[in-house]
Amino acid sequence: MNSMIRSAVARGLRMPLVTLALIALSGGVQAAQPPQAHTSDVTAAQGDAAGSTVSYLRELMDSHQLTELRTTYNGTYGASLLFQADKLTYFVALFHDKAFWRVIRTDSEKDADSIYRTFAAQTEKLAQVDIDALRLQAGKKYAEQMVALNEQRLSTLRQDAARRQQQAQQVAALQQQARQQAVSLSSDLRATSNQLTTVQQNIRQLEAQQDNPELILPTSAADVPADGAPVAGTASTPAAQSGDGVSH
Repeated sequence: MNSMIRSAVARGLRMPLVTLALIALSGGVQAAQPPQAHTSDVTAAQGDAAGSTVSYLRELMDSHQLTELRTTYNGTYGASLLFQADKLTYFVALFHDKAFWRVIRTDSEKDADSIYRTFAAQTEKLAQVDIDALRLQAGKKYAEQMVALNEQRLSTLRQDAARRQQQAQQVAALQQQARQQAVSLSSDLRATSNQLTTVQQNIRQLEAQQDNPELILPTSAADVPADGAPVAGTASTPAAQSGDGVSH
C-alpha cells in the first residue's frame, strides 16, 4: 500500500485525502501493534508518506493551527482527534508515552470519527497489559508492606510473650518462697502459741494464789519429819520459831 502512495506522489497525481487515509487505514490500522522500538523507528517503517504526516502534524501543533476535539488515554497509550479549521482537515493520532506512533489525515468527519474510535479501542487493548502490571505491582508492594507490619507485630508479640514468661517464672519463685516462709511461720506460730499457753497458765496459777484468802506459811526444816511431811499445827517460818522462844 505504501508503494502505491509513493508511486502516486512521484507521478504528481493528487489523490483525494480520504482515499489516501482509507488506503493507509486498510493496510495499517488493523495491523497496529505495540511499538518494538523508538517512535522514529516505527514511523520510518511506515514509509515516507506516514513520516511526512507525523512531521506535518508536529509543525501544525507547534504553530497552534490545530484544535483538539477528542482525546482518549489508556495507560501510557492515547488517541487524539485534531481539526485544522482553515483547511477543514482532520488528523487522527495514535501515540505512546506522548510520542506519535501513527497519524492519519482525512477530510471526512465520518472517517475521522471511525479512525479515532479504532485507535481508542486499540489503546484500551494495548494498555491492558500495563494496567494489569501496575495493579500487580501495587498489590505486591501492598503485600510486602503487610508482611513487614505483620512481622513487626509478630516480633512485638514474641517479646511480650517472653516478658510474660519471665514474669511468670519470677512469680512462681516468689510463690515458692512465700510457701516456704508460710511453713516456717506456721511452725513459729505453734511454738509461740505453746509458749503463750504456758505463760497464761502460770499467770492463772499466780492469780489464783493471790486471790486465795487463806494464809499459807512456808515450813521450816525442824518441822519437817524425816519423811519430809510437815507437822500439823507447827509453824515453819523463822518468825514463828522466834515467837515461840520469847519469854513472857
